[in-house]
Order: sequence, then C-alpha cells, then structure tokens
Amino acid sequence: QVQVVESGGGLVQPGGSLRLSCAASGSIVSISAMGWYRQTPGKQRELVARITVGGRTNYADSVKGRFTISRADAKNTVYLQMNSLIPEDTAVYLCSVDSILRSNPYWGQGTQVTVSS
Repeated sequence: QVQVVESGGGLVQPGGSLRLSCAASGSIVSISAMGWYRQTPGKQRELVARITVGGRTNYADSVKGRFTISRADAKNTVYLQMNSLIPEDTAVYLCSVDSILRSNPYWGQGTQVTVSS
C-alpha cells in the first residue's frame, strides 16, 4: 500500500505562481512514477505532468513552459512548480503514484488551485 498526501494549493492571481507538493509513504520501493492530474466539474481528469523514477518527464501541452515537475532526492516526493498561472488552470489537482505492484495508480485527496483576480 502507498499513501499519498498533497499540499500547496490555494488562491492566486493570474500571472502568479504556486508550488504543489506530493509525498508518498508506505511501499515506496514499488513506485515507478509520480504525476499530477487536474479535474474540473464536468470535465475528464487530465494529466498535467508526470515523472518516472528514471527522471523522464512529460507535460500536457497546455502547461509546457509554465509548469515544472521535479522530485526530491528520496524520490518519494514530487513537486509541481506552476508559474504564469491563468484562470484556465483552476482545478482540483491530484497526485498519482504508479506502482509496479498494481495496474491502477494510488491517488491523493486533491488540492484546490484557484486562479482569479
């Protein structure tokens, strides 16, 4: 089992920045990748950014050049640095943790990000 806890959401003005954190605990040796998704009412959950244990990253086109995913040396904590935020970035951001021991990821509870003036 892996437990996932996110933090760092909040209210920010357009053009501002936020940094989200996600910490995984439990069977962390089984982790193969960690990522961030976001969801808004009535829309499908979408991938924002993902990083593998090997350091490979991928981003949604809508956030390339503005968001950066990184991880701590311990590799069970990832960050999402979000710059130049726009209202369309408003969503619940959820951390996902992929494990080699199961097909479905573990999910955190989500953290709200609101971009508004």
